[in-house]
Amino acid sequence: MRAQARTVAFNVIYINLFEDKQDADAFDFLCQEEHLKAKEIEFATEILNAYFDNKNEIHNSVQNVVTGYKMQRVYKIDLALIYLAVAEIKFVQTPKSIVINEVLELAKTYSTEKSSSFINGVLAKID
Repeated sequence: MRAQARTVAFNVIYINLFEDKQDADAFDFLCQEEHLKAKEIEFATEILNAYFDNKNEIHNSVQNVVTGYKMQRVYKIDLALIYLAVAEIKFVQTPKSIVINEVLELAKTYSTEKSSSFINGVLAKID
């Protein structure tokens, strides 16, 4: 399922926010933990390639729409989910409504009660 592939991609992006590197070992481990099949690994890889190849542009897009917050104060989990969504919407070309729905489901699992509305608000402003 694509949801599991997104979970893997989200986790790798989250790790990257702390280590600022692509962690192939973490990716392989997470793919095994989620029991991803080849097609799902391919999708997770596509999202991650979109993120890492366009990281600065994604960061700038988010920074331009996050008002009232300093980027350093945004929860890292929320930021990773937002980056995942922007990468998938802009560079993988998945329909925005699908990506937002999937990312909000991840937020319900991994983040705070208020995170879904914050993430939704940010993503609504992304072109």
